[in-house]
This record gives sequence, C-alpha cells and structure tokens, in this order.
Amino acid sequence: MSKLNIGIILGSTREGRVSPQVGEWVKKHADARGDANYEIIDIADFKLPLLGEADASEQAAAWNNKLNGLDGFVFIVQEYNHSITGALKNALDYAREAWNNKAAGIVSYGSVGGARAAEHLRGILGELMVADVRVHVALSLFTDFENYSVFKPADLHQTNLNDMLDQVLAWSGALKTLR
Repeated sequence: MSKLNIGIILGSTREGRVSPQVGEWVKKHADARGDANYEIIDIADFKLPLLGEADASEQAAAWNNKLNGLDGFVFIVQEYNHSITGALKNALDYAREAWNNKAAGIVSYGSVGGARAAEHLRGILGELMVADVRVHVALSLFTDFENYSVFKPADLHQTNLNDMLDQVLAWSGALKTLR
C-alpha cells in the first residue's frame, strides 16, 4: 500500500507570521516518523482573492488540484479575534469536494493556545465533510514563542503531535476508501 499524502496547511498570509516556523516543526517531526508523505502547503502561494470579488478561476483550479492530491491535512491555525484568519476561511471556501472524506488534525496557537480558533475550524470542517481528530496541539504565545515571534515549543507538545498524527493517518486511510 502506498503512503498517504498529508498537507500541512499554513493558515495565515500576514507579513511577519510565525506559522511557517510551526509548520516546519510539524513537518520535521512528521517526516522523521516515515509513515506518510508530508508537504507544507502555504495558502499565500495561491494568491486567492476574496471569494467572489475577482475572477480567480486559475488560482482556484490550482488550489483544488493541490487539495485533490492529498489524503489528509494538518492545519496550522493561529487565533485572530477568537477565530481563524480570514485568509484561511477564504481558502476553505474556495474548495468543496476537494475537502470531502478526508481527515484533519489541528495545531493551534494564541493566548489560550488558539483553542477558540481550533473550535471554530472544527465547525467549518464538519460542513466540508472533513473528519477532524480529537487530539490537537495547542501552543501558547506566552510559553512557546520567544518575544511572541520565535517558535520554541515545549517538549511536551511532541507527545500530542505524535498522537494527533497517528489519528490523522488512521482516519485518512479509512476515509480514502470512500473516495
């Protein structure tokens, strides 16, 4: 059986964002497991305009094509005003069927570990027929980031990351039979 393809989706496009650091940490540890093909997907690379405001057929096609090639996801989610970023919501809305019958894990960060953003994302994923897994990595801006900008995670997050990836792979494999 071939390895599953898991996209690590960076949920922010803002200048000075720290999601690339978090994504690289996830990818480094995920790759060391050797159990799937992990790839960082930066939504900023797709230059998606606000849905419905411009002709984005080319960008939308590229975005959907990328998602169609994936079996599951790990979302890197930062909390903005108790929710996910507008850029992530917009990217989620640009696809429909490409999300269906896949699994996702969440790595969130913010003042309370990004918990409120993660919970908002769970509701959206349910509508998109994405099975979000129970274990989630919650990173604190106060203890896991030096000066709120340099990612230095506590060792304890490694356990949750591995448990989350185990669940994402199990569900992604099971759901692949539905596609």
